Amino acid sequence: MEFSFNLNRTANASAWRVLPNRWDFVAFPLIICIVAMAAIGFHQTMAPMSTLKTQVISLDPSNLPEYAMRTTLRMLAAMFASLVFTLVYGTLAAKSRRAEKLLVPMLDILQSVPVLGYISFTVTFFLALFPSRVLGAELAAIFAIFTSQAWNMTFSFYQSLRTVPRDLDEVSRGFHLTAWQRFWKLEVPFSMPGLIWNMMMSMSGGWFFVVASEAITVGNNTITLPGIGAYLAQAISDKNLAAVGWVILTMTVVILAYDQLLFRPLVAWADKFRLETTSSGNAPESWLLDVVRRTRLIHRMLVPFGRLFAGAARAPLRLPFMGQVRVGREHRQSTSRIGDIVWAVLLILLTVYVVYRVVSYVRTGVTLDEVGHVFVLGLITLFRVIVLIAISSVIWVPLGVQIGLRPALAEKIQPLAQFLAAFPANLLFPVFVIFIVHFHLNPDIWLSPLIVLGTQWYILFNVIAGTTAYPNDYKEAAANFRIRGWQWWKQAMLPGIFPYYVTGAITASGGAWNASIVSEFVQWGDTKVVAHGLGAYIAQTTAAGDFPKIILGIAVMSLFVTLFNRTLWRPLYTYAESKLRLD
Repeated sequence: MEFSFNLNRTANASAWRVLPNRWDFVAFPLIICIVAMAAIGFHQTMAPMSTLKTQVISLDPSNLPEYAMRTTLRMLAAMFASLVFTLVYGTLAAKSRRAEKLLVPMLDILQSVPVLGYISFTVTFFLALFPSRVLGAELAAIFAIFTSQAWNMTFSFYQSLRTVPRDLDEVSRGFHLTAWQRFWKLEVPFSMPGLIWNMMMSMSGGWFFVVASEAITVGNNTITLPGIGAYLAQAISDKNLAAVGWVILTMTVVILAYDQLLFRPLVAWADKFRLETTSSGNAPESWLLDVVRRTRLIHRMLVPFGRLFAGAARAPLRLPFMGQVRVGREHRQSTSRIGDIVWAVLLILLTVYVVYRVVSYVRTGVTLDEVGHVFVLGLITLFRVIVLIAISSVIWVPLGVQIGLRPALAEKIQPLAQFLAAFPANLLFPVFVIFIVHFHLNPDIWLSPLIVLGTQWYILFNVIAGTTAYPNDYKEAAANFRIRGWQWWKQAMLPGIFPYYVTGAITASGGAWNASIVSEFVQWGDTKVVAHGLGAYIAQTTAAGDFPKIILGIAVMSLFVTLFNRTLWRPLYTYAESKLRLD
């Protein structure tokens, strides 16, 4: 009888554990809304292309919820693609010495190519894949947003892989972990705090290019995708300030929503990957993460997925691009030397061929005097970028450290910083044009702030990421030894955040070069304000449709970005890897 009672009680307890609790009833509506939003968005992408010609962008504010949903889905799809690209590209660049010689300079060039340049070359390809469906145009828009998100995430992940503490790496090798296991058990967790903050920056940076990605021009045809960017473009075209105000309000709501539902839970979850032996008393929190952890049914549903991912991470896979096979020392040295020579020859031949093709095309419409003039304009923009990055560093490094040291403050600043980083600079064009024209100001000076309006946040976000990832052990040690003032900055905090700062500065400078195209040539109505610089040159030649000069401008910009990174940021990267690793 007693055995029967215990059996029934055990059975009732097991049945009770699979029943939903009150927290499940809070989380289920959120999950259902997300699934429904994804399903509706997928259904709309499979609609015939003819529907875009019949749909007219309406400035009625009642359409903004639908437009916001479609824009958000595009940005999330681009974010997922950027994350996959980051894990693959960053791993190859960090782990393969030969691949690094090609991939890192390519990354410098890719971040300097304007988004409009990507659209002009890729939109025809995507439309040809799905000629009768909206999906082709949607993929073109997603790819354009991807090009504004992927580069800084890749730089952050690459930097993290190169600065993994040596003692942890030696421990993982001592446990005989394969390269695949070491990647998921050590390297990805170590890079997670910086990667998440750069994902936030990428999501916000994507808003800057939403207008260009949702209004695609192919020849004489313009394909307009319903979304906030298309709504904003129509509002600016009609000079409807009320509609612009509705856009700002909608952006605020959307940014707050994905901050609470996506990034804040990720920041709180990634806190467990901090490199320390003592815990901090001010850990970041997330109400959504707390709700999911308290649920009963949803938690049990998620357990199998967690076990599946954990099992995949523990699988003893051996992939060639994630680790090298151990061979004899002499054979390895001779093979490596021969391989390096062959690889260098191939890279030189590829570079010579690309330069030959570019020069052959450009010389048909460009003289040597024009080339010299463009290089002078590049030097002007280079000076402008250096000054603005220096000013931004002086402002945002101290503020970023103070924010990162206070998780409660970071939670309040996080949505505000995302909104400011997402604020489209073209909304300020009329203000700058009217101000400069009315007071007869010098455009070379007063248009410059527009260049870093959307790129300075790369520095802030990466400094915050570096500060939050700074080991609590080191903070307590500095406090116990009474290290304060400038000594604390010089010996404790600045060395700890320096690798993250370099990542933020290199992406900020690359983004500043890209932003110069829309910041040195500003137009509101019939009034145009032009500053001297390479960005204005590319903008004007693009408007004129002069392709040889467009390619010349983009090639010179890519050359300046690559040389600038090679002479300044790469040596700083090397210094951070060799001298400032948290070993």
